[in-house]
Amino acid sequence: MRILCSLLCLLALAAPGLAEEAKLKALILDGQNNHGVWPKTTQMMKADLIATGLFTVDVATTEPKSTEGYAPEFKNYDVVISNYNGQAWPKGTQEAFVDYVKNGGGFVVVHAANNAFGDWPEYNRIIGLGGWGGRNEKSGPYVYFDKEEKLVRNTDAGGGGHHGAQHPFQIVVRDAEHPITKGMPKAWMHTQDELYDLLRGPGENMHILATAYADPGKGGSGRHEPMLMTIDYGDGRIFHTPMGHGDYSMECVGFITTLCRGAEWAATGKVTQPVPVDFPAPNEESKRSSK
Repeated sequence: MRILCSLLCLLALAAPGLAEEAKLKALILDGQNNHGVWPKTTQMMKADLIATGLFTVDVATTEPKSTEGYAPEFKNYDVVISNYNGQAWPKGTQEAFVDYVKNGGGFVVVHAANNAFGDWPEYNRIIGLGGWGGRNEKSGPYVYFDKEEKLVRNTDAGGGGHHGAQHPFQIVVRDAEHPITKGMPKAWMHTQDELYDLLRGPGENMHILATAYADPGKGGSGRHEPMLMTIDYGDGRIFHTPMGHGDYSMECVGFITTLCRGAEWAATGKVTQPVPVDFPAPNEESKRSSK
């Protein structure tokens, strides 16, 4: 009986997650961002990833006005998450990052991280699409779904990156069989956020998992814009979400779920996390307070 009780106690202790040495190693990049809430959103993402029981999470933060000496050891991690939009990294760090992704590293792009490094060609290939940062027709096409639900690669001239007024909006899943989106409802409501539109870039080896309609009544493009994407770069896997403007945006259970499932997929190519019972409905938001 004593042995049985001991085994049950050990199982109970192991239940919340994997042993530390078996967990996926994640690194969040931050330190500069045109979104002043970045210190809080980094900690929110860190907490959400840890709460899955699958990840350990470190943070690599630049100086506020310099990236001199910034050299995260990308190769020590299974997945890197960018909450960064600021000055260029040192050349050696750029090269190490490209090598990391090309050789099988996982990368997750969150919101303003797709604004970064508009003049860095390899970064733009890695993220697929980006906004602002001097992007234009030379950066690649606009990519969206038209009124006939067809995928369009539009090479018209014009800048990259725009959004209307913040508001809650519905996400429409375009691939219900991908590991990241499998088990989610066909449509679900995201909480108040900036709905990025007119993103453009190389879009090579890119797969759009979900879109959102950028309502002209809210200042949007009138198109279904990519909201969840995957990109293959060399042997690396990238998960990209333009969502996540504010702490209130990251309280959305849909955002939390796609972030954590996207990070696991980028790291391993698989997703073991279930869709939570409090996941948003087609016309109903669901939030977890960060306070």
